[in-house]
Amino acid sequence: MSRKKQFKAESKRLLDLMINSIYTHKEIFLRELISNSSDAIDKLYYRALRDNLQDVNREDLHIQIETDKENRTITIIDNGIGMDKDELEENLGTIAKSGSLAFKEKLATDEKKEQDVDIIGQFGVGFYSAFMVANRVEVTSKKYGEENAYRWTSSASDGYTIDEVEKDTYGTTIVLYLKDNTDDEDYDQYLSAYEIEGLIKKYSDYIRYPIKMEVETQKQIETENEEEPKYETVQEIKTLNSMVPLWKRPKKDIKQEEYHEFYKDKFNDYSNPQKVIHTSVEGNVSFDALLFIPGKAPYDYYSNEYKKGLQLYSRGVFIMDKAEDLIPEYFRFVKGLVDSQDLSLNISREMLQHDRQLKIIASRIEKKIKSELTLMMNNDRESYETFWNNFGLQLKFGVYNNYGMDKEKLQDLLMFYSSKEQKLISLDEYINHMEEGQEYIYFMSGDSVEKIDKLPQCALVKEKGYEILYLTDNVDEFVMQALGTYKEKKFKNISQGDLDLASEEEKKELETKAEENKDLMESIKEALGDKVKEVKISSRLVNDPVCLSTDEGLSFEMEKVLSAMPEGNPYGMKAARILEINGNHEIFHALQSIYAKNADAIKDYADLLYQQALLIEGFSIDDPMEFSRKICDFMIKAAN
Repeated sequence: MSRKKQFKAESKRLLDLMINSIYTHKEIFLRELISNSSDAIDKLYYRALRDNLQDVNREDLHIQIETDKENRTITIIDNGIGMDKDELEENLGTIAKSGSLAFKEKLATDEKKEQDVDIIGQFGVGFYSAFMVANRVEVTSKKYGEENAYRWTSSASDGYTIDEVEKDTYGTTIVLYLKDNTDDEDYDQYLSAYEIEGLIKKYSDYIRYPIKMEVETQKQIETENEEEPKYETVQEIKTLNSMVPLWKRPKKDIKQEEYHEFYKDKFNDYSNPQKVIHTSVEGNVSFDALLFIPGKAPYDYYSNEYKKGLQLYSRGVFIMDKAEDLIPEYFRFVKGLVDSQDLSLNISREMLQHDRQLKIIASRIEKKIKSELTLMMNNDRESYETFWNNFGLQLKFGVYNNYGMDKEKLQDLLMFYSSKEQKLISLDEYINHMEEGQEYIYFMSGDSVEKIDKLPQCALVKEKGYEILYLTDNVDEFVMQALGTYKEKKFKNISQGDLDLASEEEKKELETKAEENKDLMESIKEALGDKVKEVKISSRLVNDPVCLSTDEGLSFEMEKVLSAMPEGNPYGMKAARILEINGNHEIFHALQSIYAKNADAIKDYADLLYQQALLIEGFSIDDPMEFSRKICDFMIKAAN
């Protein structure tokens, strides 16, 4: 037995940090050890290609996992390059000394390097994650082409020994002696074949070499009679990983059904995705991305429980489940993954060391998603409308959030219902439909398309031949406010301000009528008091008797949204109400007649008209009982 050697003082501190602080989840020890085994096989494969080694067969290279429940051990075996005594001393005796990093640096300058070699580990610390679950670790290794084998043994803090041993084949065998279970930790779980298989699927499914394990399975026993089938338990070698990631395969070789099954299995959805985006990018930061737009919104999509983000892989090794920074908030509906060999990971591979690469990847992904959605809108409108019905509201929030900072990225993807086309159209399509000389993009808000279409304010705009966008979502008017303009055309709410659609002759006629009935309007305003800012003869009504309008700024719809917030309207903000009366309607002539006969009687009529306008606009009336009583009184008077 060789003399026990001690880790250096700084290495002892790092080892303690490794075991207790660096890794968030103990289960990743298996990921790290398998990644090391994959590195060792890559090194041998590279050497076989370089030196034309005839006794190294690519098909035979693999990783084996064994568990022993009685002795509570986990064993990871590879037939890779192996290590000699000096390399065991250098790579395992000195913490953070990475043989993989040195190999990769050499490979980068080697004129004979092969593109099919991919080294995962670069920090030289992943191996020590084994001590999170094991109180003793044995590493037995024989280097390819060497006669002698050596065993490195350590119980972490008490140092290590290296002894010469017998080993028939080249490669490395790692044996973990598990810690005793505690009230907080169940280390026996890692002896379960089911648990091991789950960890392989989660973290190491795309390691390029087979990861094999002997598992129990039920095999039917053939019988001559037709009694119930019998089974026996047998042991069989099972490959636990799929090896070749779907996103690494040529797109032309992948069937649509394969994409769909991958999505449903990976992201726990019962429905096929609506859109698959498979892209590979080469450049300063190279990556593969496999993205999916779900066929329908998840049940919790608009709740706080829903978490956005893409799965992140580095060289096929799973790193993170929800990398939020890879996807902007307005595309949070996109599911999928990114695999990059250029990411700078921290010592535990659980966090990104620098965000520059991540920002580059995120920017490219954002542009790709927008490009695909634009193509869908232009070339497959039916599919885009399905997408819009599922996730259009998210794009609207994207325009409004951050004070409209992202509006230019999203405005071309927006859709609204058209009064002319009677279907959803884009803003660009609205611009193409505009009448000659039209200055504004007109819109009107309401609870539904049907209700908006019947609103009094719409009649004049439609009569003039202008198209109106019908807004039915609470966020819509905030979106219009954030946009401000589109292709130099301003947005115009047809219930706000002066529409300026009247001819000069109509304007003069309106001015004359307003002057002649000034006392009547003032009397109605006085009767309504602070309920309205102004009462006037309308320039926007065609056939309806009355409506409410407001000045520019806060609209009625915005007021409703603020009032519907959980905390209520926090600042008591209200849109200024302007009562407009149709000067060509019979109700106006009735008001003139009543006012001429009895000016005081105008108060009750004024209140009825105002309450009627409130109902048309979708507001609650002040006093339903009083309103009902007045209606009945007028009906009785009319009958007498």
